[in-house]
Amino acid sequence: MHRILASLLLTSSMLPLSAMAAGDVAEGKIKAYTCTGCHGIPGYNNVYPTYKVPKIGGQNYEYLVSALNAYKNGERKHSTMNAQAMSLEQVDIEDISAYFASLGK
Repeated sequence: MHRILASLLLTSSMLPLSAMAAGDVAEGKIKAYTCTGCHGIPGYNNVYPTYKVPKIGGQNYEYLVSALNAYKNGERKHSTMNAQAMSLEQVDIEDISAYFASLGK
């Protein structure tokens, strides 16, 4: 029994953090309320400046976490997304990403 537990602990410690922390879909749905105003509307276009807003439902969880972290730390540039992401804690990013990843494309 101890060998099995030790093996599981060793194996799980080698997994990437994103594989162990998948976020909470139910919490993400609540936290993503303002996100859906832009990202939940099929074919939504911003008027000024003009650009297509991506619909992110069904997107890969790890990609969403990475993108939100990049907006938060300024590696990805978009004034609205930078401002939104700056207010998020890591758990919020994971929950929101889990919610959008759980949706169909």
